[in-house]
Amino acid sequence: MASANVATWIGSVSVLLWGTLALLTKLSGGDIPEFQLMAMTFGIAFVLMCVRWFRAGHTGVRYLRQSLLAWCIGIGGLFGYHFAYFKAMNLAPAVEVSLLAYLWPLLIVLLSSLLPGEALRSKHLVGAILALGGCWLLIGRNADGFAWQNLEGYLVALSCAVIWSSYSVLSRLVRSVPTDAVGWFCGVTAILALGCHLMWEETVWPNGWQQWLGVIGLGLGPVGIAFFTWDYGVKHGNIQLLGTLAYGAPLISVILLILAGYGEASVGVIGASVMIVTGSLIAGRSGSSELSSSPARLQSEHPSP
Repeated sequence: MASANVATWIGSVSVLLWGTLALLTKLSGGDIPEFQLMAMTFGIAFVLMCVRWFRAGHTGVRYLRQSLLAWCIGIGGLFGYHFAYFKAMNLAPAVEVSLLAYLWPLLIVLLSSLLPGEALRSKHLVGAILALGGCWLLIGRNADGFAWQNLEGYLVALSCAVIWSSYSVLSRLVRSVPTDAVGWFCGVTAILALGCHLMWEETVWPNGWQQWLGVIGLGLGPVGIAFFTWDYGVKHGNIQLLGTLAYGAPLISVILLILAGYGEASVGVIGASVMIVTGSLIAGRSGSSELSSSPARLQSEHPSP
C-alpha cells in the first residue's frame, strides 16, 4: 500500500522531468510545428505505455472502460492545455504567456482546498506565493511588459493555468481511475494534435540525430513519464505540496540551459532560485508534518492502486 509520502515523491518526479523541457526542445531544433511535435511526443508517450501493457501480458484495452467524466478530465487537461498554450503563443509574446500560464501551481493550492478532506493551509499558500514570485522573476527577465493589444492572448494564457490546475485537482475526484488509463488519454491527444497539424501546419521532420534525440526525449520524459507520475501524485499524494514544488520546473530548466551553454548565471537567476527553494521548503515543512500526523487517515484515504 503506497502512502501519501510515496505518492508525493512519485509526483515530484514530474517536476524534475518538466525541468528538462526547455533543453530537450532546444535539441529538437525548434523548427518543428507545434501540433506536429505534440502529436509525435504524445504518440511516443502512448507507445511507452503500450510497452508497459505488453510486459504485463495484456493490450491495455481494459483501461479504455472509464467514465465519461474521467475521459473529459483527461482529454480536457492534456489536449486542452496544450491547445490553449500554442494558441496563446500566437496571440501574445512568449514571456508574458509563460508568466500567466505558470499561475497553475498556485491555482492548484487554492482549488485543492475545495476537495473533500482538504483545507487551505497558510504555509502552503505562503510557500506557493513566494515560489510564484521567484518564477516570475526567473521568466520575466526579458519581458517587454503587458500591453492591451495582447489582451486576447493573455486571457488564453490564463485559461492554460485554469485548465491544468483544474485537471490536476479534478483528477482527485476520479482517483479510482488507474494511471494506465492516462496512456489512452495520451493516445487520443496525439490523434487530436495530428488533426490540428494536418489542418493548419506543414510537416517538418527532424533533421539529424540530435533533433530526433530531442523529440524522443520529450516523448519519453516531460510528455511521457511525467504525465503518468503526475497523475499518480495528484490522486494519492499531497496535492498542495506538489503544486508548490511545481515552481521548481522553470528553475531546473534555467540551470540545465546554463550548464549546456545556452545561458548565463545572473543575480536575477540566483534571487529567483532562493525564492523558489525557500517557498518549496516552507510548503514542504507543512506537508511533512501533516502527512506524519495522521497515518490512520492516510491509509483510509490513499488505497493501493
